[in-house]
Amino acid sequence: MAQKKMSLSRKNHLKSLLLQIGQAMLEEEAREAEEQKMKYMEDQCPTFSTRFCMQELQELCRQLHKQIDFVDEERYDMEMNVKKSNKEIDDLKVMVQDLKGKFKKPVLRKVRMSADAMLAALLGSKHKVSLDLRANLKQVKKEAKDEEKQTGDWRKNVEDKSGMDGRKKMFETEA
Repeated sequence: MAQKKMSLSRKNHLKSLLLQIGQAMLEEEAREAEEQKMKYMEDQCPTFSTRFCMQELQELCRQLHKQIDFVDEERYDMEMNVKKSNKEIDDLKVMVQDLKGKFKKPVLRKVRMSADAMLAALLGSKHKVSLDLRANLKQVKKEAKDEEKQTGDWRKNVEDKSGMDGRKKMFETEA
């Protein structure tokens, strides 16, 4: 089946016609929504006459305050229902994703951080802790290094230290 390609001018003409039809539909919907709004306002809001005495005006204000409170309560209830529904939707999305099991674990990056910065991140900015790792190290005396220099080359005393006798001599001289 060989299909003929549509010419570019015909394609553009059809696209513009579709856009015109869509725009007309949007305008019609907006007009209908405005009509519905006006109809609702006429039904719900009575006409206001200014020929009232003071008591009638106060009673009207009380009624309006009651209606405002009622509408606020409904609005709050609806907001809570929407939040609850959104939370349930998010939980269900997570469950579906878990059931599929196709989510990727993010690649963890290596972070170079000093010990002080790590403790600050873990404990928060309230605790200022400085960790001096060198303070707890064992002090090495220079005399120990001098003894190593005095022993000299290990190859000279190999024959003396070989066997049990050599080991015995080595321990006797050190002690």
